Amino acid sequence: MNDISTEQKDAEKLQILKKVAATVYLCQALTFMLAGLPLLLGVAINFYKRNEAQGTWLESHFNWQIRTVWVTLAGFAVSGLTLEMGFGFFILIATVVLLVYRITIGWYALNDEKPVN
Repeated sequence: MNDISTEQKDAEKLQILKKVAATVYLCQALTFMLAGLPLLLGVAINFYKRNEAQGTWLESHFNWQIRTVWVTLAGFAVSGLTLEMGFGFFILIATVVLLVYRITIGWYALNDEKPVN
């Protein structure tokens, strides 16, 4: 009976972590409507809950989401620094496309309960 309750606890933990990961993907998507604040809120949640996801299939989602934020912030910074040179706008577009791609790929993998690569 103790094994069943341990399995139930593990399943509940995974469901909670899956909801956390979905919330972070939502925060990343809301970045388009509310500027950068949801992106930063999402990564704060990631760092807060990251240790709980270690060793589970959800660990890849937490890492993916954190990398997404770093790449996005770097893209925005480079775009802003090169805007006056004429090609910052193209870097901005590429950054936004990459952000949409990473949110989409991650969210689909999460809904399929698979790790993201």
